[in-house]
Amino acid sequence: MSETRSDGELLRAVAADADRRAFEELYRRYAPWLRARLRGRCADTSVVDDVVQETFLAVWRGKARYREEGSGDVAGWLWRIGSRRLVDALRGDGARGRLRQALARLRHRDEASAEERVLAGVEHGDLAGALVRLSPELRAVLQATVIDGLTTREAAVLLGIPPGTVKTRAMRARRQLREALA
Repeated sequence: MSETRSDGELLRAVAADADRRAFEELYRRYAPWLRARLRGRCADTSVVDDVVQETFLAVWRGKARYREEGSGDVAGWLWRIGSRRLVDALRGDGARGRLRQALARLRHRDEASAEERVLAGVEHGDLAGALVRLSPELRAVLQATVIDGLTTREAAVLLGIPPGTVKTRAMRARRQLREALA
């Protein structure tokens, strides 16, 4: 029967010897817990999974150093690493990079989308005139959410505004378009 190692022993084995079994045991112990905690802050499972992976990669590669004095318990230490990485992913290059890639894929398609064909057909009609009369802020929200098909959260990251502002501007834009086309 194998002896269960303490968290400190596992971390020392990972740091000193790159002990893969110790790392796997640490991962099995804490990854589900960390994932559940991060899901409380972010509903996007792919972002949460990426953050959990990045957290444990930092431990494996030695970029995150645990000091038994001053680092607190292992769960708290992993939470600090994971929560910082989640903030980075949501505010920084992580989320923006994924968004840029998605937008680049949309722009480089060979075939025009249904939305592009519809907009091309009404380019000089009533809709085009109504769109031109919208403020740049409202047009940007419509571009991101309707034309590019982004979620509210993705549009918020792209435009650098809160998700609630995206929703409000989208509602105002729809209302103004209805009035202009009625």
